[in-house]
Amino acid sequence: MTVHPAFPVDTAPVSAGAAPLTVRVVDPLALSPPLAAAWDALAKAASEPNPFAERWCLQSALHLLDPERHTRLVMVQCGADGPVIGVMPLAPAMRYGRLRLRHVAGWAHPNHFHGAPLVRAGFESLFWSILLGWCDAAPWAKTLLHVSRLTEDGPLHRALVDVARGRGGEAEAVHREERALLESILSPEAYWEAAVRAKKRKEHRRQANRLAEQGAVAFRRWTANEAVEPWADAFLDLEARGWKGRAGSALASHGETEAWFRAIIAGAVEAGRLDMRALDLDGRPLAMLINFLAPPGGFSFKTAFDEDYARFSPGVLLQQANLDLLADERIAWVDSCAAPGHPMIDSVWRERRALVWVNVPLGGAGDRLRFSLLTKAEKAWRRWKRAEPAPAETPEEQDQP
Repeated sequence: MTVHPAFPVDTAPVSAGAAPLTVRVVDPLALSPPLAAAWDALAKAASEPNPFAERWCLQSALHLLDPERHTRLVMVQCGADGPVIGVMPLAPAMRYGRLRLRHVAGWAHPNHFHGAPLVRAGFESLFWSILLGWCDAAPWAKTLLHVSRLTEDGPLHRALVDVARGRGGEAEAVHREERALLESILSPEAYWEAAVRAKKRKEHRRQANRLAEQGAVAFRRWTANEAVEPWADAFLDLEARGWKGRAGSALASHGETEAWFRAIIAGAVEAGRLDMRALDLDGRPLAMLINFLAPPGGFSFKTAFDEDYARFSPGVLLQQANLDLLADERIAWVDSCAAPGHPMIDSVWRERRALVWVNVPLGGAGDRLRFSLLTKAEKAWRRWKRAEPAPAETPEEQDQP
């Protein structure tokens, strides 16, 4: 076992029935080959797929995006050499929203679009029980465990609710949002016709024809026999030339996020997760997108388009081609990873995936008291917000149809 050098040796054996379990805090930069292999094997047996928690993605994120090493990479393993049943990055937090409240949270960064830990199917309740019990005993973990972006009513969410109740508490969903999901038995062509109004489909055909008048139009998909670096370069350049570049939020805007992106693209290739596409005009990309395929699901990680050609809607044209994921027998659904109301994705993908942010109290008497006070305050705040009258319309708004 490798222990993160910034932390004390905080590994504890736990017994659950006949199966001895070990909670390990491991150094993501110095994983032993057996633990690395066990993490990779867990991804293939996970209850819910989450590429952002797989080794090829999370390991480099912890290295490059958590430079002060606040995060503990926690593994729950059967015995000293057995399979890993769960992996989750945890970090101590001093603030909860605007409140000064010590607690522990599942660690994430701005491009970490799903907060579920990797947990072996069938071990969901055992994982949460062991993890929460370990947090109860950890001197740095206080008040509650906060888990963001769990799939609502998925196996991990249901198990967390059950385990919290078994511990005499409640798993409180403190935030909920829905984002676009692609999930259908329709063919790509039938889905496009059902999802997009006839008038809009006609407009997109016109845009495609007008674009073809500008030069040679081609759709490309990265294949395993070609170098991925030119694709990564092209995506970074395309994104940086758009609004994200101007806002300073493009991947290439910061050295650490660019390095992480390049690392995970290479990692996704090695793990067999990468699906990268482009719409080209005369060999130059006008739109690009990146999917991470983790059967039975997929995650649409990033998309970018050339704003100089926005009148041709190159991003939507590429999304239309991307619907061929519906014909992939390995993939039952694809999470858009897009903010609710995304103008490009929501206009094409009709299904929705609900995600919840969940708080669970830790076991100490002081933890339970602080959790109860926080929960009551949050519920009162939500009631007040619902009762708050809507702002009056301006004369200009009243004139809108």
